[in-house]
Amino acid sequence: MGKYTLNLSPIAKQGAIVAGEKYRFTVLTDRLIRMEYQENGLFVDEATQKVICRDFPVPEFRVLDKGDSLEIITDKLHLYYDKKDFTREGLTVFLKEGYHPHGSAWGYGDEIQELKGTARTLDEADGAVPLEAGLMSRFGFTVLDDSGSAFIDPDQWPRAKDRESIDLYFFGYGHDYLGCLKDFYHLSGPTPLLPRFALGNWWSRYYKYTEESYLALMDKFRSKGIPFATAVIDMDWHLVNIPKKYGSGWTGYTWNREFFPDPKRFLEQLHQRGMKTTLNVHPADGVRGHEEAYLPMAKELGVDYEKEDAIPFDASSRKYLEAYFRYLHHPNEDIGVDFWWLDWQQGTRGSAKGIDTLWLLNHLHFIDNGREGKIPLTFSRYAGIGSHRYPVGFSGDTVITWESLNFQPYFTANASNAGYTWWSHDIGGHMKGYRDDELTVRWIQLGVFSPIMRLHSSNNEFLCKEPWNYNLSEEKIMTDFLRLRHKLLPYLHTMNHLTHRNGLPLVQPMYYTHDVPQAYDVPNQFWFGSEMIVCPITSPADKESLMGSFQAWLPEGEYMDFFTGQCYRGGRKLTLHRALDTIPVLVKAGGIIPLAENCMESHLGNPAEMELQVFLGADGSFDLYEDAGEEPVITRFGFREGKDLSLTAEILGDAEGVIPKDRHCRVLFRGAEKPAAVLVNEQEASWEYDEENRTLAVAVRCGNGGFGIRVKRHRAAVAAPDRNREIYDLLQHAQISFDSKMEIYNTVCQEENAARLVGKLQEIPMNPGLRSALLERILAVF
Repeated sequence: MGKYTLNLSPIAKQGAIVAGEKYRFTVLTDRLIRMEYQENGLFVDEATQKVICRDFPVPEFRVLDKGDSLEIITDKLHLYYDKKDFTREGLTVFLKEGYHPHGSAWGYGDEIQELKGTARTLDEADGAVPLEAGLMSRFGFTVLDDSGSAFIDPDQWPRAKDRESIDLYFFGYGHDYLGCLKDFYHLSGPTPLLPRFALGNWWSRYYKYTEESYLALMDKFRSKGIPFATAVIDMDWHLVNIPKKYGSGWTGYTWNREFFPDPKRFLEQLHQRGMKTTLNVHPADGVRGHEEAYLPMAKELGVDYEKEDAIPFDASSRKYLEAYFRYLHHPNEDIGVDFWWLDWQQGTRGSAKGIDTLWLLNHLHFIDNGREGKIPLTFSRYAGIGSHRYPVGFSGDTVITWESLNFQPYFTANASNAGYTWWSHDIGGHMKGYRDDELTVRWIQLGVFSPIMRLHSSNNEFLCKEPWNYNLSEEKIMTDFLRLRHKLLPYLHTMNHLTHRNGLPLVQPMYYTHDVPQAYDVPNQFWFGSEMIVCPITSPADKESLMGSFQAWLPEGEYMDFFTGQCYRGGRKLTLHRALDTIPVLVKAGGIIPLAENCMESHLGNPAEMELQVFLGADGSFDLYEDAGEEPVITRFGFREGKDLSLTAEILGDAEGVIPKDRHCRVLFRGAEKPAAVLVNEQEASWEYDEENRTLAVAVRCGNGGFGIRVKRHRAAVAAPDRNREIYDLLQHAQISFDSKMEIYNTVCQEENAARLVGKLQEIPMNPGLRSALLERILAVF
């Protein structure tokens, strides 16, 4: 694999173009039209910040040229243009399918009520923040304005736009949101594949660590069986307390040898522990005389080094930027820094005219990080549409409150509307706020089901995210979820491939797959990959039931909770309740979830020991993507319900060097009854059955070959949870009188009919939260 570059294909096919002296329309698809107006007829054929590929297959369309007006008609759109300056009356586009009672029509300059996209940063956010425009609208159309974007030259360097023009892209995809994203990624470039380690846990804290204290902390995590894949070293890796004549110590590139006497040794020690490292940088103040790299850089740039004149940050100078990488970053990468945390905070100081400096640095850092053939990575804030090409996103310094937590699920899922898929939040919050152990646990649970899982906090001595700084019960929950994140890596890395190849974000709003009003009413509920629906709990628990709750909507179908095994019938709204040790994560019937058995090693490569969870209730399939280079090997799992259960695995591609030859897989059939017999490759096999959790476990070898499992059943049915036991467990922990517990429980045990039981419970006094939790368990089972 050679040097990483963007695949720039900015020239559209001639057959897609309809042009006049001052206008040009390019029909990219039957739902995507580029619209340009330029007084001198100098149209843009360069790649830009937002658009790098206009080379689409030419769709079928008709042109009606009436001399003083023009119409362009595709299967989905009808464009009218009066051949004059763009105006609302002179340029309109109609969708042939209506998505609004008043019609789906756009006129030039119309304000569009988008579903919104994401935001540049959550710095100092305490709850919700305004969101920028996205690519989707319930009206069925949006317009992407590319008029002011910088150019990207063939050598990958940005250049300010050199002419004024109107340059718009009309997206008329109706409510086909995934179709819109697919074509957007063709236009703007695909989301790059992340290196596997980036999907594991990141440890991050703004704190004055030393080499000794940091390594000791990593060793303590490991001794407690808590996995981490990425070490994030905040700004105190470099000199901060510098002489006043040099200014602020916020910007720095010289290691603090008091804290890190031997940086190469420190980085090697982290690598030996199986961790990658990123360092925080704030480029704002350029390079001053105290920096180790100052002298050679000053000489190259012609700065008077004898007077120690500062080298100002200058995004408009290619010479400066090339030296910026050569002297400040490459030497650190040579000793072991894997990628950079670009903590940009300088606004427009040192900016290039007509170019967003944040975007410029994201672009250059990402490409530079892939210069030696590795999978590139950077870590920085969002810089507008097109930023998906430079993962991972740093969302900024949130305030530690329930309000901040409650905003993050919606914020993360909604970012897919801008094509932005890999947000990394400060899990647990960054600063201010208050200590609330329940809040921290709920935030970590959300983090495990977020694109990137990065624990972070400020340098306040009391702001600690290590699990052992909490009570034993909270410590166990936090530890279990951090382990789960690494167990999920086979699933997450598969979704990583699907994001890169097929334009399918890991986190998606519910309305991407179900275009019904209820799907828009659950902004905090989201798909997590193809198999899971996550309903994060983001508010305090009820004081009597001790359970947090989530107002959910489930699409038609049947679902099973990943943690509890509780079964649900879909096609309705319902309130889900969970104790602190779990959140509702529902797997569709027929869903298949691949997991790594050894959570401590799963970020290092494809696991030799796996667990495959199969959720009964419907047929299903899953393609597991694994790689050891550029091309993945796919293991195709197929599950069939019937009188017998059938699971097959077929390996597609050359598994040599990718899938461990001695791989063992423990297959768990969730919701199974005790079987009559189990056959592996049509041979009698041993098995274990967990009656309490309704789970059948079968062990198979699956190195470089596939396998087949057949489970003979006494009857074709999903084993439902024991309703009375579920309610007993709920009441056991409820903070109510013992007499009330017995009255409720006796009523439950004496009445089998759910409808009559609900009526009887209405007569027993109890608080709404406890009543709602009881009703969930009575009415949920399909």
